[in-house]
Amino acid sequence: MDSSDWAHYIESTDGLSKPWLLIQWRLKRLQEERHKLDADAYMAELAELHQALMGLGEWWQGQEDEVFGSGES
Repeated sequence: MDSSDWAHYIESTDGLSKPWLLIQWRLKRLQEERHKLDADAYMAELAELHQALMGLGEWWQGQEDEVFGSGES
């Protein structure tokens, strides 16, 4: 799945409100652009993505079934 596929998936599943999906999309974009970046720039971008992911904290608590489940209740 490339970043374009991720973008279509996010749009079709109303994923703009799901920050974990946006981080996955950003990571895929970074992987695709890696060959254009020097090692320091790549590591800086990767560190920024890691910080964004850690910034989500424990957002999933209380909504485990909705976020990680099959959507069936």
